[in-house]
Amino acid sequence: MADLAAAVVPPSLTAPPPAPPSATEMAKRGEIKQTAQKFEASFLSVMLQEMFEGTETQAPFGGGPGESMFKSFLTEAMAKKISASGGIGVADSVQREMLKMQGLR
Repeated sequence: MADLAAAVVPPSLTAPPPAPPSATEMAKRGEIKQTAQKFEASFLSVMLQEMFEGTETQAPFGGGPGESMFKSFLTEAMAKKISASGGIGVADSVQREMLKMQGLR
């Protein structure tokens, strides 16, 4: 009967549950997540700057040296918000790869 149970029940169901992650591992995972989000925000910032490169805003709401100087701040803020809201998937991929490199998955 034990042989029958071994043949029917996958070993993953009979194995003991994995140990909960330690505090240092949780901290490392948090750092990796933040780094991946920052990378995605940086990537998005560059992409948004390229997207806005050819656009011009008419007066009185745009133009002049102020617009060109502060446009980079606007694209950076938009990129951070997009990344914090779930992003486009770059952070998830980067996070998975960083976790693999650290041996945490």
